[in-house]
Amino acid sequence: MTLSPAELAPFIQHTKIEVGSTRDEMLTHAREAVQYGFNAAMVPGSWVELTAKELAGTGIVVASALDFPTVGVMTSAGKAAEAAELVRLGAGQIDIGVQVGWLKSGMFDTFREDIAGVVRAAGVPIKVMLELPLLTDAERDTAVELSIEAGAAYLKNASSGQIETANPASISYLVKQSGGRALVKASGSIKRYDQALSLLEAGAVLLGTSAGIAIVTDSSTAETASY
Repeated sequence: MTLSPAELAPFIQHTKIEVGSTRDEMLTHAREAVQYGFNAAMVPGSWVELTAKELAGTGIVVASALDFPTVGVMTSAGKAAEAAELVRLGAGQIDIGVQVGWLKSGMFDTFREDIAGVVRAAGVPIKVMLELPLLTDAERDTAVELSIEAGAAYLKNASSGQIETANPASISYLVKQSGGRALVKASGSIKRYDQALSLLEAGAVLLGTSAGIAIVTDSSTAETASY
């Protein structure tokens, strides 16, 4: 794969989810997504409506996440209701946490239905954050199958760099295991151009990162990026 740093922009979901971000900072974030040609602006649910209004007519997707950053703590009904509300406010894609504890407890139908409920309620592409480092090999395989059965459009290796630094091995696994039934998004401390390129080469079609500008301008490593 031969892509310049700037050519990576359409694959990047420009992420800003820091606690305490201000209105002006979120507007700047949205405008950066347009300026650099990123795939999406990923923002907290509380800023979806503002971001959607700012990005109207630009072709840039507004994305958000729920049951996150503490993953797997929401009720299924609450998760589905929040997903519907985010779409009403302008979200075009939603990343969701999965119930790792249910998976490890063998509650497979409940795990699947938790995801399926969001898929039905939202009506937009749903990406599931599988938290691969927390799972055994057998649990990984099961999580992939259940997520696809539930209608997930994308599989993610992890919710953030606190769980896993995105790496080609995890991405290759998801691509192979999904067998073309779902797409793959890489997430977690993606900081550099060469790292981003290696993840695309492994089969990811989207990269979630707060270091998008540093990557596409091939500037200094964004050491603080964890998402």
